[in-house]
Amino acid sequence: MTRIVPLIALGFLLNPFSLYASTANYSINTQKTTITLSWHAFGDMSEARLGDVTGDIALNAGNDEGDNINVSIPVATLKASNRLLTWQMKGTLFFDAGRYPNITFISNRVVSLGPGHFRIFGTLAVKNVSRPVILDALLMGKNTGFTDAANIYLHASTTISRSAFNMDSFAALVDDNVIINIDIQARLHQAV
Repeated sequence: MTRIVPLIALGFLLNPFSLYASTANYSINTQKTTITLSWHAFGDMSEARLGDVTGDIALNAGNDEGDNINVSIPVATLKASNRLLTWQMKGTLFFDAGRYPNITFISNRVVSLGPGHFRIFGTLAVKNVSRPVILDALLMGKNTGFTDAANIYLHASTTISRSAFNMDSFAALVDDNVIINIDIQARLHQAV
């Protein structure tokens, strides 16, 4: 028995990452998380914002396929540059908030590309359509790893095709590409 303990200790010294492979669980701070949609329309850039984002983030530094990000975004919070555009976007022409009140994102993998830079693979569900998306994410601030802070600040972005989500109204006047910028603050919590 006395020989086994030093061997185990030596194993941890040679492979210190095994000590840190536990999952860190975060809750999204609804008040400090925003999503911005941008697109070209009528020869100019248009923008809308979504808020009241909720969700959880579970990250395992030792297993990128064990990471899990679940986000829910209420369409009712959408605000565009003017009332008419807000009404149109919430209506049946685009998001159809009455029938589909939430947008969801569920990740299936988070891959580190270097210090503070990640690629997040997952599924975006808008209306009755689910499509795979890839987010390019940067961890903001001085912490470059997910599991070493009580709060994480993450900026992520992607571009989607609005027609892929059955939102193809005004195709001749509004570009099909929609840029999504996400700013998330999440707080570390203890899993119960």
